[in-house]
Amino acid sequence: MEQVNGHQVVQLLEQFSPKALAMEGDPVGLQIGALNRKVTKVLTTLDVTHEVVDEAIKKGASFIIAHHPLLFRPLKSINLETNAGTLIEKCIKNDITIFAAHTNLDVAKGGVNDMLSKALELQDSQVLVKTYEDAYKKLIVFVPESHTTAVREAITAAGAGNIGDYSDCTFTSEGTGRFKPGTNADPFIGERETVEEVKEVKIESIFLSSDKKTILKALKSSHPYEEPAYDIFTQSIEGEAYGLGRVGKLKEPVTLGDFTKYVKKQLNVPALRVTGNPEKKIKKAAVLGGMGGKYFQIAKFAGADVYITGDVDFHTAQDAEAAGISIIDPGHHVEEIMKSGLAEELNKRAQNEGLNVEFIPSALSTEPFKFK
Repeated sequence: MEQVNGHQVVQLLEQFSPKALAMEGDPVGLQIGALNRKVTKVLTTLDVTHEVVDEAIKKGASFIIAHHPLLFRPLKSINLETNAGTLIEKCIKNDITIFAAHTNLDVAKGGVNDMLSKALELQDSQVLVKTYEDAYKKLIVFVPESHTTAVREAITAAGAGNIGDYSDCTFTSEGTGRFKPGTNADPFIGERETVEEVKEVKIESIFLSSDKKTILKALKSSHPYEEPAYDIFTQSIEGEAYGLGRVGKLKEPVTLGDFTKYVKKQLNVPALRVTGNPEKKIKKAAVLGGMGGKYFQIAKFAGADVYITGDVDFHTAQDAEAAGISIIDPGHHVEEIMKSGLAEELNKRAQNEGLNVEFIPSALSTEPFKFK
């Protein structure tokens, strides 16, 4: 298997949770260290603490992917007499690289909010708070008849032609292509300085903007022409939505009291806070990892009977109850579900690409609260 460095670790993460999905101003990415160093083990964690860094050192992990950025605000100085300063010093002295995947991991397909939704077994879950749309585009490319199948199969394998539950969606039409190779050209068909007419096929297909680079690479590598002719147009149809939180139906209606017990069990928390009548029937739920109290009205508008999120303040809880939506607050720390979820996803991707790197979830809890 291929040995990797930090750049390749980031490339794997970018496939799953690209920085472009992060909310504006969120300090995601490299925080401490370097990406050009050899990496054999990566620790995934919710927070970076002294104990977590010690764990990484003990386990031989020279790279840490954290959900919560260690450096959330710009530093004016690094004072080695402070906790933050000694933590930074420990990372540098032990060649530990710190990389943050915060709101981009919240928003990503299969990210924190999908992990929470899956844990609660929400059915047909949808994005709760839309933050980004991956727009649909149309590709039109002209290909000689002899290479139609090769090019069509290459672009669809790269991601073109996926519409809902359908794949390999393309349209073809026949025509005549005309061109004159220049004196320095190396034409696949025809002679230099001579106008050539060729029976060609126009292939049309749709794709998501995020797949553009991969699809064009597949197009150019499979197309016989030195300079393939193609067009790309933005489509008016709605693209794929990305965002914070998820909302979905329960498998079957239950009381708020029973659902609260279920949430406590599924998210593995010792205690939680809840508002509303325990006998209230719950059919639809919304969940948002972290501090999401300000979005309760969006959850209500989405049809949720209950909203699961952390760090809800007193007045927000009152306002939500008055609006008719119950709140379950299991705490901010439920986002630790990302530790094992992210490690599992990245191990799978590394194995598929033949990369010799192991992702391991931190075994430590960084929950600052104690429950008595």
